[in-house]
Amino acid sequence: MGASQIEAYLTHLAVARNVAASTQNQALSALLFLYRDVLGQKLPWMDGMVRAKAPKRLPVILTREEVARLLVQMKGAPQLMARLMYGTGLRLMECMRLQVKDVDFGRNEIVVREGKGLKDRVTMLPASLILALREQLERVKALHQLDLARGAGNAYPPDTLVRTIAAGRQQWGRQYLFPSMTNRRDPDTAGSWRHHADEKSVQRAMCNALRLAGIDKPATPHTLRHAFATHLIEDGYDIRTVQELLGHADVETTMIYTHVLNRGGTNVASPLDRLQAGGGNAGVSDPTGHGTQELVAIERRR
Repeated sequence: MGASQIEAYLTHLAVARNVAASTQNQALSALLFLYRDVLGQKLPWMDGMVRAKAPKRLPVILTREEVARLLVQMKGAPQLMARLMYGTGLRLMECMRLQVKDVDFGRNEIVVREGKGLKDRVTMLPASLILALREQLERVKALHQLDLARGAGNAYPPDTLVRTIAAGRQQWGRQYLFPSMTNRRDPDTAGSWRHHADEKSVQRAMCNALRLAGIDKPATPHTLRHAFATHLIEDGYDIRTVQELLGHADVETTMIYTHVLNRGGTNVASPLDRLQAGGGNAGVSDPTGHGTQELVAIERRR
């Protein structure tokens, strides 16, 4: 096939098959790999191809009251991680990969290393979490000392290149803030490593807490990051500050939270609310043709 046939096929996927944008991109990547790496041919870019559009959805947002109800239903380390994500705007894996050296009590800040896009950033350390984090560090330190006594104590580094460096594996500062409860064998080095905790434990705990709290929204741990940003904007913090705390490269990404608030720079009142506030209900007919008491009677008979 030439470029025209491939272009027609990819357009067919978007128009006739109505596939998702990710499906069309996957097919395109597979074809580019085939021609470039297998057949050794250059495939010109297809300008006339119809691209499938990815839906732009607003994030799920929890209110402050819902966040409070959710956190009450969580216990132990999952609760501390959920409080940390809501209090700092961390992504789930950023929270799981935090190391001891990343928590700075002197400056009241947390350093996020190699976040999305392999970028480092700094976010605040909530004052309400200082005591809980110090207690967590004491537990981690006791576990680390026990590992050292057993001849272990190696923290599994996130960077594969660091795995080849013997120095620093057992340093206290390199231990995970939320470590796994078991050591694992590394087939490459024949040594034992302690990974960070499994992110699924937080996901399961939050799913159970949502059920117990009676919250019907399809929330995930990442929803706590959305709530963090939304509530900061509600409190009057400027969008640039929120952008830096979230680590967004483009302010347009952060602007989605102003859409969630359903406002730009000012509050907008619905004209219907103003009409009813001014006594505008007079003369407005009931679209069902029934009064309130009659509707209740009808529902009871049903």
